[in-house]
Amino acid sequence: MIKKAIIPAAGYGTRCLPISKVVPKELFPIGNKPAIDYIVEEAISSGIEEILIIVSRSKNLIFDYFDRSIELETFLQQKNKIHLLDKIKIPDIHIQYIRQPFAKGLGDAIKLGKRFIQNEPFAVLLPDEIILNNRIPALKQLTTVYEKHKKSVLGLYEVNPKQLSNYGIVKTNKIEPDLFKVTHIVEKPTHNPPSNLAVIGRYIFTPSIFSYLENINTGVDGEIQLTDAINELRKSETCIGKLITAERFDIGRKEEYLKAITYLKDIEE
Repeated sequence: MIKKAIIPAAGYGTRCLPISKVVPKELFPIGNKPAIDYIVEEAISSGIEEILIIVSRSKNLIFDYFDRSIELETFLQQKNKIHLLDKIKIPDIHIQYIRQPFAKGLGDAIKLGKRFIQNEPFAVLLPDEIILNNRIPALKQLTTVYEKHKKSVLGLYEVNPKQLSNYGIVKTNKIEPDLFKVTHIVEKPTHNPPSNLAVIGRYIFTPSIFSYLENINTGVDGEIQLTDAINELRKSETCIGKLITAERFDIGRKEEYLKAITYLKDIEE
């Protein structure tokens, strides 16, 4: 069973400037909750019991959001607004934090979680991708595959051809209609992408991924790329891609962020 998850939340959010200069993109409101709240809820619904959030020095507001506010609780009680206490109840899950001192990429951020993970399989959820399925959470779809095959699992999504250069794109051999053996990944291909299947922000890894993260060189954008580590991992063990069934929104893109707000508003009405 997958019990631990890492949420990398240390990036600068450059796609969302200027607002991300002062408000972490992980706290952008969707409805009356911040984006990262949906990520944590998805993890809990998928059986995760412990979360490590990777933050940077400017992300202290994330600490505050998942901490109790005794002053606010006292105020609500004094003003006879006890019914609002449930709205500020912290999630029933163990959350730890670690800082990424330098912005050296997603792979470097995940590498910082090695001591937290120890020798267990684990999940990774990227907080700028809101993936909604009222029946089976996106991460649960991946953990189910892991429990059957005991292999690393990547969440896949069919992407508009015009956006393929923004993602890691996989080359695969089909196993089942929604399940694939990953044979190669190209990070942000500028021409001749191997497919229209993008690796999106949900992963299950065996702990062996850390040995590759520790030994790869810097890649695209001068960063430690998770994609490069996965490419090395798949040479020694099978890596499975699972086509996720859900509505997905990349909130780093203004148009998709607005779509996420509209989508949630529509299903709540």
